[in-house]
Amino acid sequence: MIPLLVLLLAQLAAAHDMWIEPTAFFPEPGQIVGAHLRVGQGMLGDPIPRDPSLIKQFFLVDPSGGQKPVLGRIGTDPAGFLRLDAPGLHIIGYRSNHSVAEQTAEKFNQYLKEEGLDALAARGVPDAAAPATPVHEVFSRCAKSLLLSGAVNPEQQDRALGFTLELVAERNPYALGAGGELPVRLTYENHPLPGALVVAMNKRNPAEKISARTGDDGRVRLRLDSPGMWLIKAVHVIPARAGLNAEWESFWASLTFEMRTP
Repeated sequence: MIPLLVLLLAQLAAAHDMWIEPTAFFPEPGQIVGAHLRVGQGMLGDPIPRDPSLIKQFFLVDPSGGQKPVLGRIGTDPAGFLRLDAPGLHIIGYRSNHSVAEQTAEKFNQYLKEEGLDALAARGVPDAAAPATPVHEVFSRCAKSLLLSGAVNPEQQDRALGFTLELVAERNPYALGAGGELPVRLTYENHPLPGALVVAMNKRNPAEKISARTGDDGRVRLRLDSPGMWLIKAVHVIPARAGLNAEWESFWASLTFEMRTP
């Protein structure tokens, strides 16, 4: 059953966003929160039940920087449960193992264009004259979610968790009013990633995307003009490293939080 589930999820997840959607973004101290894992497009997501073979890391970071694992039962959704023991800003971090997907060259190039990877798409990956040629892609996900328990403290911020591809909010989004600018940094292997497309979507109207490309310092500023749940995402694709039995390797990063109605 589990191997079949992994295969189905790999096919579903190829060229789709993955994010964490907690049962509450504003839990009370001591409250138990479920962490849903979602995969889809336009913030319409299918559940990813808990599967140990997919999980490389799944943990909670408290306001002081302490970490503890996010636990759960195999095959269930939410994929994990956690308890917030102290007030302040908490971070849920999830990092997946590698999965392999196969798609045609035509679909692969289409997804490159949709994700803003224009330089790769312009090269015709692989030969554009053979659109049905299968492309093998190894992909992994790095997802984060910010939760606020109790009163907001502007001094508390998101922090780097050491993920391969990672989005870090450089200002506490819960201290940000609607219409304010959120500075975000994108890193690949702990170094700034320049020229990458960073996209923000609000669950209330995901079709109206806010996007910007990172500067040489890996930073963008996103003006978030609506309350509700926000998903910020980025993708990075490189030629597959030796031994992966694929032509390409992709890394997906996401960050979720919720802005309250004024």
